[in-house]
Amino acid sequence: MARFSFVVMLIASIAMAMGHAVAQQPAAANAKSSLDVNQLFATTCGWCHSDGGRTAGKGPQLMNTQRSDDFIRTRIKHGKEGSMPAFGSTFSDADIDAIIRYIRALKPEQG
Repeated sequence: MARFSFVVMLIASIAMAMGHAVAQQPAAANAKSSLDVNQLFATTCGWCHSDGGRTAGKGPQLMNTQRSDDFIRTRIKHGKEGSMPAFGSTFSDADIDAIIRYIRALKPEQG
């Protein structure tokens, strides 16, 4: 049952991400992202990175990560076999930069 739930979650996450990719035009080098990263973490990334990335879930806690921006960018683009799907064809470089800014800005929730 747990495997079925994981497969359903993964398919839903990929489908949502692909819907964003189809609607988006390719980003220029200095383009800004129109990605709603808070919504992305609430719907897609949050399946594994709990509490918007503030706590570990199936994936690691992202808040206060010691990983470099380049490491995070590469992991988002190429994934990690058996752990995280690759999103390199889903998100533009500007989108990935917005995701990294979100991760860097994470703070514990108040109240």
